[in-house]
Amino acid sequence: MKIFGEIGRFILMIKGMFSKPENWKMYWKELMHQCSEIGFGSLGIVAIISFFIGAVSTIQTAYQLVTPLIPLSTIAQIVRDTVILEFAPTLVCIVLAGVVGSKIASELGNMRVSEQIDALEIMGINTKAYLVMPKIVASLIMIPLLVILAMVLGIIGGRVAGSMAGILPGTTFDKGLLQDFVPYNVFFAMAKAYTFSFIISSIPAYFGYYVKGGALEIGQSSTRAVVVSCILLLFADYVLSALLL
Repeated sequence: MKIFGEIGRFILMIKGMFSKPENWKMYWKELMHQCSEIGFGSLGIVAIISFFIGAVSTIQTAYQLVTPLIPLSTIAQIVRDTVILEFAPTLVCIVLAGVVGSKIASELGNMRVSEQIDALEIMGINTKAYLVMPKIVASLIMIPLLVILAMVLGIIGGRVAGSMAGILPGTTFDKGLLQDFVPYNVFFAMAKAYTFSFIISSIPAYFGYYVKGGALEIGQSSTRAVVVSCILLLFADYVLSALLL
């Protein structure tokens, strides 16, 4: 029964973000701060992971295609679809669940333990709207942009690795990228990106907002938030794949 209580409290937290609207200028400033923290703060790790994932995909795909009957341009098609459908949205968001999720949970948890949230509520501020909503909205804005960047860098990494390893020339890779391209795959990837963005931001915010105890409990809450977020990401990945593909 505890899990139903947790779900109900999570829904009430989301509902509480839209009550008692206050000064929107205050929210806008916090939103811009969170966009900078979530987007630019995660840019480096996303770029590195995406580039090398694309490079490894090209090398491993070429290793498995041992028959000369299959044209080399097929490698580019496989890398393109793999990066767009799975690696860019899912793998990058799992990494962001650890980077962004732990930061959100620990930040809100520290504010709760140090009674900063209680002080804001005494001042009449809707803490759910002021502290939680900007983080969720910033994630919905920045994480899909990071996923798009991951798609581009993954494909570039695959092209560079193919040329440097002598697997296939760049012109052949470019030819394969354009063959049998399905634009719906990009729509599917973005649907996953927006769903994952909400999970990455809202679940850690919930665990951090309602933490009780001290520094030890903040660490445990952050760890639990990352674990639950990753499990929900994989579950959502399966559900979206079953519904949209």
